[in-house]
Amino acid sequence: MSRPIIIAVPKGRILAEALPLLAAVGIEPEPAFADEDSRALRFATTDPGIELIRVRAFDVATYVAHGAAQLGIVGSDVLLEFDYSEIYAPVDLGIGHCRISIAEPAALAAADDPRGWSHVRVATKYPELTRRHFEARGVQAECVKLNGAMELAPTLGLATRIVDLVSSGRTLKDNGLVEVEVIAEVTSRLIVNRAAFKTRADRVVPLVDAFRRVVAGRTAA
Repeated sequence: MSRPIIIAVPKGRILAEALPLLAAVGIEPEPAFADEDSRALRFATTDPGIELIRVRAFDVATYVAHGAAQLGIVGSDVLLEFDYSEIYAPVDLGIGHCRISIAEPAALAAADDPRGWSHVRVATKYPELTRRHFEARGVQAECVKLNGAMELAPTLGLATRIVDLVSSGRTLKDNGLVEVEVIAEVTSRLIVNRAAFKTRADRVVPLVDAFRRVVAGRTAA
């Protein structure tokens, strides 16, 4: 019996939107997947040749890049941060809409002009993406790596500004911050390990085509 195709799916905000897409291509996880008390991370599906693993969003790209999973679903923010050459992203799934933005305290923003920046100290979980963005503008960026609670950094003096995902903007507002620049719009993508796309084409290519058809159908509806 051939090895199952492993699809890495992210914990958190994207998962709820990803499950209907998976179901539409005939992939539904076993009941334990929905059990909040379950500590399992690997799950069978209605397709005996496909299994799901549920991991952190940043780890989805790593599992796929290294071939531990053949496909995955992940935000384009993660792809921009890691820029793995081993990953092919053939389908924009049109879910998980948000943006990567620069934000700063409202009082500072009232008198600030981003065009005048020459050096910035930024708290972010996207240090590579952030450095590249500012380097392209000729701005030196000192990045403080954080994995969460980014909005605390300016209020506690850790960094003047943050670069983070923004959806509604409510969290920024509640913490006295405002967006001053959008770096990139973000959606979730179907990603594929490039080697698996060739060596397991008999299973991987039809899956990619199925996702593409589902997304096209949704767009046309």
